[in-house]
Amino acid sequence: MNTQRWHGHATARVAALIGCTALVLTVTGTSAQAQPRDLGRQTLTAGDGWASDGIGTTGGAAADAAHVYTVTSWAEFKAALADGGTAPKIIKVKGTIDANADGCDSFAADGYDFAAYLEKYSPENWGYDTNLDAEPADSPEGLRRTSAANQDTAIKAFVPANTTIVGIGEDAGFKGASLQIKAVDNVIIRNLAFESPLDCFPQWDPTDGDTGNWNSEYDSAVVYGATHIWLDHNTFTDGDHPDSTLPTYYGRIFEQHDGELDIVKGADYVTASWNVFADHDKTILIGNSDSASTAAVDRGHLKVTFHHNLFTGLVERAPRVRFGQVDSYNNHFVADSTYSYSFGIGMESQLVAEYNAFTLPDGISAAKVLKKWKEAPLTAADNYVNGTATDLIAVHNAEIPAETLQSGAGWTPTLRTKVDPPKAVPRIVDHGAGAGKIC
Repeated sequence: MNTQRWHGHATARVAALIGCTALVLTVTGTSAQAQPRDLGRQTLTAGDGWASDGIGTTGGAAADAAHVYTVTSWAEFKAALADGGTAPKIIKVKGTIDANADGCDSFAADGYDFAAYLEKYSPENWGYDTNLDAEPADSPEGLRRTSAANQDTAIKAFVPANTTIVGIGEDAGFKGASLQIKAVDNVIIRNLAFESPLDCFPQWDPTDGDTGNWNSEYDSAVVYGATHIWLDHNTFTDGDHPDSTLPTYYGRIFEQHDGELDIVKGADYVTASWNVFADHDKTILIGNSDSASTAAVDRGHLKVTFHHNLFTGLVERAPRVRFGQVDSYNNHFVADSTYSYSFGIGMESQLVAEYNAFTLPDGISAAKVLKKWKEAPLTAADNYVNGTATDLIAVHNAEIPAETLQSGAGWTPTLRTKVDPPKAVPRIVDHGAGAGKIC
């Protein structure tokens, strides 16, 4: 595992792991005293991915006592975020905090009626030629927009610069919340379990595809124009609301999930290490559009490292990349029958995917690991599929010649900690990744 930078007195120290509790043994002479380490004071190790570039990532490690908080409710959490501006702060999350504890009905606008919505905009009554953007405020769609805005205000939490948010214990985390790391620098998120927020009011778009689609909002975490962000030992899942439990309307799944993590709008210098991303469809998006306006913001940015993460039970986007120099090494990808692809090769992406392990079931070809969206060369070396060294680009090109990929991302990652042999990655990552492993 990657070593962490520990801070404290200039005495000899050694770590002992008891359950999920890491202790620091401070040795003075012949005596030793066990002390819990303070996760809130830890910083990203030098050389640990893109987030260590330049000034590095320290989060709120320098916080004074007045800016260290322990929170157990959504209201306390949002109050702690707002207190003290951008002064370094440490927020310790205890237990599971539900941002939607009062349920979806608490956000609904007066007069909103989902049955009336379904009746008015059914394909039989509305057709597929016109979207709902021009619907007035007092229409079912207008009331849906108001209800959605209420939820948006309630469940989003904006993280200021120089902040560390860390879970305390084995069961700390958030349900129904969307952390917004937007246009700030120097943030650390660790040891937290995120259950994907449910969009209570998805929008029907009859013009999306041949037969329309339900579109939803809210990612568990959004890195938007932010820099020096470290996400470590977190778990992202759909929890009690997997897609398999969602209903169908108009012949389309009533999609209430967006992504688990988005890194967009010129965000830069991000390291995601030792996380679990599980049981989700569209998981991680890096760069959210091919448009010229987006390119002007994203080009030259979106530098992200993924290492020692477990991706399991996912459909796609682990991640899908546009523009960014993305380094993915020593990750374990475990697929099931719903699998579509892992790496999405998008507009001007420069992906390096090395020393990863893939566990694919019978009937799922290694050719599906890569998905070509745009012409963009990548580097994919020393990867193993089901324990066998596999040239992912060669396998893809042989089986899907209509989407031939070019080799050579044009850059070589240097910001890496210890690189483990890919055959050992499943054992190492499955044992060490996720929330509750460093509490």
